[in-house]
Amino acid sequence: MTLRPAPAAAECRAQLRRAAAQSRRSRSRIDCTQERQTMVQVKRICCIGAGYVGGPTCSVIAQMCPEVTVTVVDVNEERIKAWNSDSLPIFEPGLQEVVDSCRGVNLFFSTDINNAIKDADLVFISVNTPTKTFGIGKGRAADLKYIEACARQIAEVSTGCKIVVEKSTVPVRAAESIRRIFNANTRSGLNFQVLSNPEFLAEGTAISDLKNPDRVLIGGDESAEGQRAIEALRNIYEHWVPKKKIITTNTWSSELSKLAANAFLAQRISSINSISALCEVTGADVEEVAHAIGTDQRIGSKFLKASVGFGGSCFQKDVLNLVYLCEALNLPEVARYWQQVIEINDYQRQRFSSRIIGCLFNTVTDKKIALLGFAFKKNTGDTRESSSISISRYLMDEGAHLHIYDPKVKKEQIIQDLSQPTASDDDPNRVSRLVTISNDPYDACENAHAIVICTEWDMFKELDYEKIYKAMLKPAFIFDGRRILDSLHEQLQQIGFQVEIIGKRISQRISFTATNAEAPPSKKIKL
Repeated sequence: MTLRPAPAAAECRAQLRRAAAQSRRSRSRIDCTQERQTMVQVKRICCIGAGYVGGPTCSVIAQMCPEVTVTVVDVNEERIKAWNSDSLPIFEPGLQEVVDSCRGVNLFFSTDINNAIKDADLVFISVNTPTKTFGIGKGRAADLKYIEACARQIAEVSTGCKIVVEKSTVPVRAAESIRRIFNANTRSGLNFQVLSNPEFLAEGTAISDLKNPDRVLIGGDESAEGQRAIEALRNIYEHWVPKKKIITTNTWSSELSKLAANAFLAQRISSINSISALCEVTGADVEEVAHAIGTDQRIGSKFLKASVGFGGSCFQKDVLNLVYLCEALNLPEVARYWQQVIEINDYQRQRFSSRIIGCLFNTVTDKKIALLGFAFKKNTGDTRESSSISISRYLMDEGAHLHIYDPKVKKEQIIQDLSQPTASDDDPNRVSRLVTISNDPYDACENAHAIVICTEWDMFKELDYEKIYKAMLKPAFIFDGRRILDSLHEQLQQIGFQVEIIGKRISQRISFTATNAEAPPSKKIKL
């Protein structure tokens, strides 16, 4: 048998070094691959953004998943201090109890963003995506600068394998932008999976929406790694959400579903508001019409409440985003269709404001008007895109003196909202001169010419309107922009109020003098 000669010692050492290096690289790939393959147990969650979405969502996750450590981070130190106090930065029924039950146990609020990202297995991005105010897409496209900044920060400080979840409302293919940033900043042993998990919360009922959702939507890659990431997030929600309510799609379907859902809801509100205008000139009652069509199971009764228009952080922004997307993809007819939803909403606000001015003898200059409610809906302190802002500005343009009361919106927020520059505003002192913030609804109504109800707070149904009427100037008007006083209309008229509501003409009981009441009808004059 012939024996091979042994290799030289130097060559042998070189071979060993190459083999060791190859082994380390292989182990690194194997370790990361194994970690990705077993990425179904999320023990640490980081949420970037402690606002209306991130705070409540992660508080509920912490309560429902006691074995998971949840850290909510934000660059705003004052906001984090508020989350760590007994006075939370946002008002939401039930939120304080949820936070109190797990804060300091497995729920933490911090400004140490980098360490929270490093420690996390899963990172939610829940930052603001406002509509652009300048440049291409101004007034319609979403500004993704905060999303991009988060993606870059995550890429910079992360190690190992992480699941990154876009929770903010984003345009279609935003996840692809995040993924491109990650791919351009990849390092050895670093791997990301990007998911879309849009929120479907209604402010005022956010906690019940989170605990009893209609559905949870998760979008991700169709690859094996993407499906494992979806499974990891699904496992979190399955702590309290039935499996049949958790829907999985690809990333782009998930992103578009969020925009489409809000667009459809906004469309229903604009549809019934357009009918309310027709009701007011025909003698129909929009509440009766809404009930009649809402009993049709194909239509349903939800979001058929006529009002002064929709507000909030999502509806207008998402519809405009959808309009811009359609225009960018050369679908002008579709874009014009959805643009009409916004235009009807603006029309409803302006129509209601013009009705106030018309009823007050075509002038509100120097007249005191009590505006009850400033939040965009009840049970929240959020004023973003509130109809109250638009109505206040219309009345201020006519020189009205507004006395505003809201039980949850802070004075500073109201002043800030009304101080935003507008095309018709050339007086820097206008707000301080025309707006007074009241701490009591009775003070707001004293010596007022009219009351304008802009938010459907339940407390406004319980006010002593006889007391209010006696303190107002006569004739005293009530403009019910939310139809919350329907059961009181006859009583209010008996007190002496002139009542004006959305979507219905009310025959007023107007007091006449004896002379006018007994005056015979005028005779026809032949010409």
